[in-house]
Amino acid sequence: MLAELNGESSECNKDQKTNTEEKDIRKRKVPASKSVKTKKKKKKQLTESLDEIIGDHDSQKVLEKPKRRRKKKKITDVLAASSPQPGCPADLQKVIEAHYTGKRSVIEMEELSLPDSCFFPSNDLSHSLSSFLKEICPKWVKFCKKHAENKSPLMLIVCSSAYRALELIKLLTTFKGDCKVLKLFAKHIKVEEQIKQLQKGVSHIGVGTPCRMATLLKQDAFNLQALKAVVLDWNWRDKKMRRMVDIPEVRLDMLKLFELGITQSCKTGSTKVALF
Repeated sequence: MLAELNGESSECNKDQKTNTEEKDIRKRKVPASKSVKTKKKKKKQLTESLDEIIGDHDSQKVLEKPKRRRKKKKITDVLAASSPQPGCPADLQKVIEAHYTGKRSVIEMEELSLPDSCFFPSNDLSHSLSSFLKEICPKWVKFCKKHAENKSPLMLIVCSSAYRALELIKLLTTFKGDCKVLKLFAKHIKVEEQIKQLQKGVSHIGVGTPCRMATLLKQDAFNLQALKAVVLDWNWRDKKMRRMVDIPEVRLDMLKLFELGITQSCKTGSTKVALF
């Protein structure tokens, strides 16, 4: 009897071992179709649960992969790629019209506009500053010899910053000769110091920013009686590829400077504007 029982127990153990081995083999060898089906089922379950919570349309958005957005081109990149075009009198007229339209009456707009006779030939981007000034002012040496008025320069060169003004003063070496050049910008120079310099004696060229020039005109530090030329540093661009008229503060100060007397001086014929 004991032998029979031992035999049966051993057979049962063998059956259990075979069953466990078969299960392990089944687990290892899962067909590819079943794994795909299980993934699909899980995805369906996810979508159904999301549909119940947030709706069909939103659940599709969640499951969809986010699209990559294209980088928008910056203005500086566009300007860098495009070829620079020289400024012309019509460009200045457009700036004046765009600023004052709707703010001034028709009669005032006519007073602020500048006819073509008020302009020198513009720079075609082939000139240096000295060669350009020699072209527009061929009688500069005679003007300098006759000039004897205090507080009234013969020429104003208007630019966007103090740093640019210093660059332009360096570029004037071959043109200015013995003429006196004044720095008319705010960086490291007080208004009082500039007023003293203007009152000391005859000055021929003033180089600076429109903001400081406007403040000095308001304080009667200098006048426009002997002024022959106003040169705008129009075509130069800074690191951000901006011209002086592209900077809102500088553009506003430039328009104020013209309104303080330069426009009237141009219309009388004593002064002309040049775009460098």
